[in-house]
Amino acid sequence: MIPTFELQGLTAYGQGGEPILKGVSLSVLPREIFGLIGPAGSGKTTLLTILNRTCELARRRVQVTGALRFEGRDLFAPDLDVSQLRRQVGMVFAVPLPLPMSIRENITLGLKLAGIPRGEWGERAETSLTAAALFSEVKDRLDTPAMTLSGGQQQRLCLARALALEPKVLLLDEPCSGLDPISTARIEEALQVLKERISVILVTNNVKQAARVTDRTAFLCLGELVELNATVKLFTTPEQARTADYISGRFG
Repeated sequence: MIPTFELQGLTAYGQGGEPILKGVSLSVLPREIFGLIGPAGSGKTTLLTILNRTCELARRRVQVTGALRFEGRDLFAPDLDVSQLRRQVGMVFAVPLPLPMSIRENITLGLKLAGIPRGEWGERAETSLTAAALFSEVKDRLDTPAMTLSGGQQQRLCLARALALEPKVLLLDEPCSGLDPISTARIEEALQVLKERISVILVTNNVKQAARVTDRTAFLCLGELVELNATVKLFTTPEQARTADYISGRFG
């Protein structure tokens, strides 16, 4: 089985030359939910932005060394189509960012920019909204402004917007951090369905959420990969003292 992502000695430096990630080696497998946990400043978000190369769009760019492959191909190959990569590796952020337009247009704008035939827009919108556990709640008001949705609905709309492009991987950066338990549960339920066909990488500061929904979990601390294991094993019998301290709340 070819890993979805394979990292070998991945190191990332900030503008001042300080290391953000330090020789991280891991793999993400097809059709799994891969968790990333660790205290603030551990490099979790930086790692996500490297995986779909949106790190290059930030004002404070990072320098990356080491090997990184996506489905067996060098992610930094000179002939790699970065726009295509970002469609294949979708990302949802902690704060919902719906576009100031209708619910329907939030989905279809990305399809238009990607060159998807207009005849497919309706089906893709319904499929992605259903996958994000939102269609039943908005099907009768698709032409109303997205900003009228609740915070949890807006986050699920952002999830649907990413799914409409039919990505191979979904990167989630604390997608439930500001949501109520009901909205969180709906997103977690949606992820269990999604992993049947795509890989999901979930960054979360909620260790209970990681324990509930992920298949394998990596613990990062100060840019270092401390431990990586099956989630059940990592949370019940961690091999490293730092991991045990973090998941038990003794630091972080």
